[in-house]
Amino acid sequence: MAISMSGPDMAAELNHGVDAGEAAAHHLAVAARDEPWPSAGAAWFALSVIIFATFLNFFDSAAFGLLIEQIKTEFGLSNTAIGLLQGPVNVVFYMVVMLPLSRCSDIFPRKYVLAIGALLIALLNAAGGFTSTFMALAFTRMLVGAGGGAHAPGSYSMLADFFPPEKRRWPFAVLQLGFIGGSTIGLVIAGKLLALAMSLPETPFMGAMLHGWKYVLLMLALPGVVACVLLLMVPEPPRRGVIEGGKPLPIRAVISEIWRRRAVYGPLFLGLGFSAAHAMAAPAWMVPFYKRTYGWSEVEIATRAPMFMLAGQIAGLLLGPMLIKLLARRYRDANVRAVTICFCGVAPLAILGPMMPSPWLALTCSMLSGMLGIASAVPQNLVIQEITPNQMRGQVTGLYLMMFTAVGALGPFMIGFLTDHVFGHDGDVWKALALSGALLSPPAAYIISRAIRPYADALALLDKETQ
Repeated sequence: MAISMSGPDMAAELNHGVDAGEAAAHHLAVAARDEPWPSAGAAWFALSVIIFATFLNFFDSAAFGLLIEQIKTEFGLSNTAIGLLQGPVNVVFYMVVMLPLSRCSDIFPRKYVLAIGALLIALLNAAGGFTSTFMALAFTRMLVGAGGGAHAPGSYSMLADFFPPEKRRWPFAVLQLGFIGGSTIGLVIAGKLLALAMSLPETPFMGAMLHGWKYVLLMLALPGVVACVLLLMVPEPPRRGVIEGGKPLPIRAVISEIWRRRAVYGPLFLGLGFSAAHAMAAPAWMVPFYKRTYGWSEVEIATRAPMFMLAGQIAGLLLGPMLIKLLARRYRDANVRAVTICFCGVAPLAILGPMMPSPWLALTCSMLSGMLGIASAVPQNLVIQEITPNQMRGQVTGLYLMMFTAVGALGPFMIGFLTDHVFGHDGDVWKALALSGALLSPPAAYIISRAIRPYADALALLDKETQ
């Protein structure tokens, strides 16, 4: 059934002092669309390919994290330097290109944007394998972050046009398999690749000396080329819920609309940022933490940790939709309530996990934290797609993920800085992780809870307009 929207702007209903008549003049009416939805086969093929591409993004991060102690030794880096390499350095170009790439997802066929991003990451991984200085390696990691900026906005926007609203809950949950597989099974694969690479002789090639971790980066390039080809095979679905006239919104108009809905977007963006800072720090420092605190080697970590991580994240994949369904029986704002509950559960685990007396107890805390993190990802993404018009979707998702990445990137740097300059010893990385959890996780839960009431008001207005 075709849907059109009219009436006062949402912000007028959210008590921000906007006159209803003025708001109505600025309201973005959504044009009706009568095209049938894409076939189930096309939708699930697209989802499968996007899952594979997502897997590669997080596989890259997991593999690089596994190599970080070898890179630290080779270049004689401090903890602060490797924190920079895994955090701020990795997002410098991401921050520069995120909004332009998000806008591209709202203007051009999204499959081309996704395919180019996958190919760029593959080429940059290969380039990283040929570097011989820390600065050259850091430069390739900057550009890898830029390639990753093309992925999420286009992915979520495209999937929202493949699946009707009432059927999006499980596809959006299944999409998390890319993250789950990349960060868990990907770590196991990376461990195997590293073991293989360590058995290979040093080889001079094109002016570079290939060995160990450099071989692994070269191995990561080929799957990205495969992902690029598969993405080009995905049919581009027709856009739904587009702004009248079908033209992309100017960036100023997008920012204006986000500001009008700040009561919803503000807590979502800020709460996600606080959560992301610790969420990105924990995996980035996983290898140094288990190696320095419990004496495990890289291969032992890659063999033992992923099974705990996989169990927790698969459980979270099931928990997220179930929690939404349970809360939806009583609350229209179930998505934000679900995120708040999950964030509240993560807080004590983030603080206590690094303090555990054994690696197995630490892994158990990490498993439970990962479960709640994955469970919260589904309702977070549903919120954005539900209240954002199509031609803003890519850009709003991009801004949302920009907050995740920009603030989150400070997490790995914070751990390195605290280890070097507050605690003063490599073996104290566990203290830095526990302090990070205490400073970041409780505020994240409180801030995200502030979006519950405004989100409910926003949905009530949308329901009224679509009647």
